[in-house]
Amino acid sequence: MNLKLTEEERAFRDELRTFFTTEIPAEVRAKTASGTPLGKDDYVAVQRILHSRGLAVPNWPVEWGGQDWTPMQRNIWLSELQLASVPDPLPFNASMIGPVIAQFGSQEMKERFLPATANLDIWWCQGFSEPEAGSDLASLKTRAVRDGDDYIVNGQKTWTTLAQHADWIFCLVRTDPNAKKQVGISMLLFPMDTPGVTLRPIKLIDGGYEVNEVFFENVRVPAENLVGEENTGWTQAKFLLGNERTGIARVGATKVKLARAKSLAAETRYGSGSLLDDPIFAARLAELENELLALELTQLRVVAGSADGKPNPASSLLKMRGSELQQAATELLVDIAGPDSLPAGEAGIDSPDWAQLTMPTYLNNRKVTIYGGSNEVQRSIIASSILGL
Repeated sequence: MNLKLTEEERAFRDELRTFFTTEIPAEVRAKTASGTPLGKDDYVAVQRILHSRGLAVPNWPVEWGGQDWTPMQRNIWLSELQLASVPDPLPFNASMIGPVIAQFGSQEMKERFLPATANLDIWWCQGFSEPEAGSDLASLKTRAVRDGDDYIVNGQKTWTTLAQHADWIFCLVRTDPNAKKQVGISMLLFPMDTPGVTLRPIKLIDGGYEVNEVFFENVRVPAENLVGEENTGWTQAKFLLGNERTGIARVGATKVKLARAKSLAAETRYGSGSLLDDPIFAARLAELENELLALELTQLRVVAGSADGKPNPASSLLKMRGSELQQAATELLVDIAGPDSLPAGEAGIDSPDWAQLTMPTYLNNRKVTIYGGSNEVQRSIIASSILGL
């Protein structure tokens, strides 16, 4: 494996770096770097700029806006995107339902949805998890019964991220209750304003509003909105989750957090110097930087080994360690802020804005070891597929 970029790859990297740092609004990148929540308009504006240059959905088939890139080029794109603090293209569109429709949808469905999905003219949300079907997703109970040219949907989804912005939902439903639980599942697409759909926000521990409950009561969905064939939804869901894990290590984003931590520590008084002079803090920062470098090298090995298109079980290691380092970086920022991190924006509290953002970011990052396949599951995959245990 050669980790050194070729001359062509360096030129490709430099072109992306220039574009990301000059064409994406600086205020949006500043929000992303600081952990300030982005609004819907921020996501839409950025994705449309990216899509105008063919940089929003490079993992899609070329005919639908993708790029015929090498695995290394895709890795460079993702790394530079994160290093520039550019918001990722909306995952529900770019990494989840878009590739599913491109792979399993009819030609009519592709023409209807893919251009609008790539340009974020449609904002999608993910209707997968249920109160009793989270990690064991195949136990979902939301039912869809065929009624002529429609399906009638009843049930509930939960933890539906950013559904308050969504125009449409891609929803796993049970269409054959008598089949083995993985077999009797289908995927339906329908607008969030369809009669019978009710959205209820879930307030998070940090006071934010990111996830929702979604209820379905006799929701009528045209049968033409079925993705692929009936009772093949589990195959589509596994395909989707595989795409969701792409880039989940977020090496570039964690690099930005550690650089920010180093800069803030240099401004934080410690004795006669700064926090960087504290040997315990300095050792902790150096350890995280070294572990992140090791993860980056592992990611490059995975990229180099993926040229033949075969899945690499080492991607589970990327997800597991990458999510842990994301959490460690946010914890470091909270520790630098100290007591100033606790008010989290309460009126009348005299603490820097950056410090007040650290605790919500820290709390929100507790989820990263769960989504995309919990780290406990990833450890089992590593044990069986890599270590042979």
